[in-house]
Amino acid sequence: MKFIKSDLSKLFAIAALLVLMAFTYPVTSNSGFTKYQTPGWVKEVGAKTVPTEKKIFKVNSYGAVNDGKTMNTKFIQKAIDACAANGGGIVVFDTGEYVTGSLFLKSGVTLKIDKNVKILGSQDINDYPIIKTRVAGIEMPWPAALINVLDQKKVAITGDGIIDGRGKPFWDKYWAMRKVYDPKGIRWAADYDCRRPRLLLISGSENITLKGLHLQRSGFWTVHVLYSKHITVDGITIQNNIGGHGPSTDGIDIDSSTYILVENCDIDCNDDDFCLKAGRDADGLRVNRPTEYVVIRHCIARKGGGLCTFGSETSGGIRHVLVENSTAIGTSNGVNFKSAFTRGGTVEDINIENLKMEKVNTAINLNLNWNPNYSYTTLPGEYNYDSIPAYWKVMLEKVPASKGTPTIQNVDISNITGTDCKTAINAVGMSTSPLKNFELKNIKISANSAGKIEHAKDWRFDNVSIKAKDNSKLDIEDAMNVKL
Repeated sequence: MKFIKSDLSKLFAIAALLVLMAFTYPVTSNSGFTKYQTPGWVKEVGAKTVPTEKKIFKVNSYGAVNDGKTMNTKFIQKAIDACAANGGGIVVFDTGEYVTGSLFLKSGVTLKIDKNVKILGSQDINDYPIIKTRVAGIEMPWPAALINVLDQKKVAITGDGIIDGRGKPFWDKYWAMRKVYDPKGIRWAADYDCRRPRLLLISGSENITLKGLHLQRSGFWTVHVLYSKHITVDGITIQNNIGGHGPSTDGIDIDSSTYILVENCDIDCNDDDFCLKAGRDADGLRVNRPTEYVVIRHCIARKGGGLCTFGSETSGGIRHVLVENSTAIGTSNGVNFKSAFTRGGTVEDINIENLKMEKVNTAINLNLNWNPNYSYTTLPGEYNYDSIPAYWKVMLEKVPASKGTPTIQNVDISNITGTDCKTAINAVGMSTSPLKNFELKNIKISANSAGKIEHAKDWRFDNVSIKAKDNSKLDIEDAMNVKL
């Protein structure tokens, strides 16, 4: 039989499709589990290009003083601007300490912070200009970060030096506000009213690399990747518990961004260590931008809210995520999913494997009604709606149940060991939105208590061992097809 040219083209197309399916479609094991081979998108994550120009621009040549006292914002910015204007290059520092407010990097620039160089963030909020951004899931005016990459391409921040946010005054301000706000019933507004600078913000940008940095004492979130794609965060260390307890000092927040690679990082903070977000409530549903195609691997979470946290800002959706070969040591949660009845969004196609957990509170935690005092907004009668801030009005906008009900589904968790935990599993969905299609395989957890699974559907277990000191078994309620 002879084939004409169009027939051959069809055959080649079918062959190509079959190859693609082999990399991305599920296969069923002998145990009945649906297992995924490494999906093809994994090789696409991270920065695809880096700045290549090698010309040196030394900040000291532009007036910067390394005495730990002089305010150097304008001098460092001059060096960055000159570097960008000359086609790119490397901005460097003489050994020493440099106080600065917000800096804004530009395309083609590498900011190199070498060992024995310390960048000290200003402790005056006026040194961080107000920009349009998103904070904790809401688009609003907010102070710029200490170091900003806004709407740029091909930027790198590298080196073994230290970026120190010196955040304690901002932490103290927040705790003072909470003492006032909580009794008034507006705890939900405190995080938005207390303006604190992030340490490093990447927003609306592409092909950005952070590598080898030591970040500490952030005033607010430490690394915020927002509305960006093809970002690499490699080998950074975050320490936010130096000299106090920094509230909301998340480690790395990946927020409505795509093709992100985070690897070889070590985080000690006071909120979520590695966190994926996609907007909050009505505003997040309006923006409707997902976080997707994310790899987190070879990382350590120490003190903090979760080794890998999904939410609570889930409105735009979170999907296509691989978390692997990482460790939680003394972290509040190992695997952590959280949302609220007003968030909406779908979290799905999540693969978590090869994790070790030591002395965590909850090894596997899922909560669709997380932190009600923060998650749900009500305006007390003493406030006049016409006089409140615009972003309060955004947060107070009612979300109908049809849009506000979140969904968590299609999650694979495998090869997990947990020792000396408080609770093995705490998984609580909603009666109207059960936690669906979970596969747990090769899991061994020792804990004070086994925990519970509530409002769930289609959970499959293979070689799951939970040894509880109180001899409890998993309490399974309002569940369909969930059997150990």
